[in-house]
Amino acid sequence: MQIFVGLGNPGNKYAGNRHNIGFMALDRIAEDHGFGPWKAKFQGQIAEGRLGGDKVVLLKPATFMNLSGQSVGEAMRFYKLEPSDITVFHDELDLAPSKCRVKMGGGHAGHNGLRSIHAHIGEAYRRVRLGIGHPGRKEMVAAYVLHDFHKADEAWLDDLMRGLSDGAPHLADGDQGKFQNAVALRTAPPRSSKPPKAKSEAPEPSPEPPTEDARNPLQRLADKFR
Repeated sequence: MQIFVGLGNPGNKYAGNRHNIGFMALDRIAEDHGFGPWKAKFQGQIAEGRLGGDKVVLLKPATFMNLSGQSVGEAMRFYKLEPSDITVFHDELDLAPSKCRVKMGGGHAGHNGLRSIHAHIGEAYRRVRLGIGHPGRKEMVAAYVLHDFHKADEAWLDDLMRGLSDGAPHLADGDQGKFQNAVALRTAPPRSSKPPKAKSEAPEPSPEPPTEDARNPLQRLADKFR
């Protein structure tokens, strides 16, 4: 059994925020893979189902981002799981939009949700880092992550969500390579190897037939001396 955790802030006010991309990922997985209805538990919302050959609980903490560890720790202890059974989907400033990377353990890099989880269960859990890009300056980060995705982001965001859902069974089975491939097929599909068809050259225009000289011989002779 495993727990997939999506990080975000509860409530409609934050639903479209960049910081809520973890919630978005779990919503898409639950919808595509027929998980049960969301219900309140462990200071959050959970949905139960199967991915690959394993039972998986999807958890969206309702504690707000900086207290996410309370919900994750409570769920982990209830099911008698280890930190290695936990996978956390979260926004990642240091990755370009639409990029996805899987990481096991390590620091929290200043992410408040991960910082809280570290405090409650340690660092030995798996993270799915979902790129949202960086605003460019540190003082802009708070406003940036708490702002909705732009309309121009909709296409790549939908491709990323589809890829995460496609690859979720592989992730649950522990095959990170197949998971990453599934995401890449949605976000960066391979280009066709067939060479482009050569453009057909336009045929050269056929020469126009010479026009017949309608002048009589006397007029032609006179024109030579003009």
